Amino acid sequence: MFGNLKVKTASLLVSLWLRSLRVKVEVPEGYGPGILGIWHRDLLASCAAFKDMGVCALVSQSGDGEFFAATASRMGYVVFRGSDTRGSSNIRHLLLALKKGNFAGMALDGPHGPAGVAKPGSLWLSRKSGRPLWQIQVGYGAHFTLKSWDSFVVPLPMSTIVVKITYFCDE
Repeated sequence: MFGNLKVKTASLLVSLWLRSLRVKVEVPEGYGPGILGIWHRDLLASCAAFKDMGVCALVSQSGDGEFFAATASRMGYVVFRGSDTRGSSNIRHLLLALKKGNFAGMALDGPHGPAGVAKPGSLWLSRKSGRPLWQIQVGYGAHFTLKSWDSFVVPLPMSTIVVKITYFCDE
């Protein structure tokens, strides 16, 4: 019980923090529903950038994923749990959402990396749905970077982030 209460309290605080960010989004011509492919390091910024849009997101079934799923839900995301190692069949929920004209979001490099190396799931999803795969690049104002496998970035409250969306090119 207390574990669940801790997750709910932490996700509330983090969602308030993320809503304090000043977000600027740059979109290319032809931008529309598709897969929002983010790098794991940019999860927080991306969560803030696409809040309250009903984006369907695939979130890891790990303990960290439990916290992020609660936070993303508070930020207006439709969350499905799964990853490349557990629950990968849940990607079908994203496929259905894309076919209905919604946006879907997932980490290009998955929950375990290697960092900055796209796994095949997002490209498969793009091909299967016929929707584009958009790559999200984030520029940060005040922030700090964790010493983790992905160099996870934590933007400071009320700082500015610039989110640039480009068409993903796997070359």
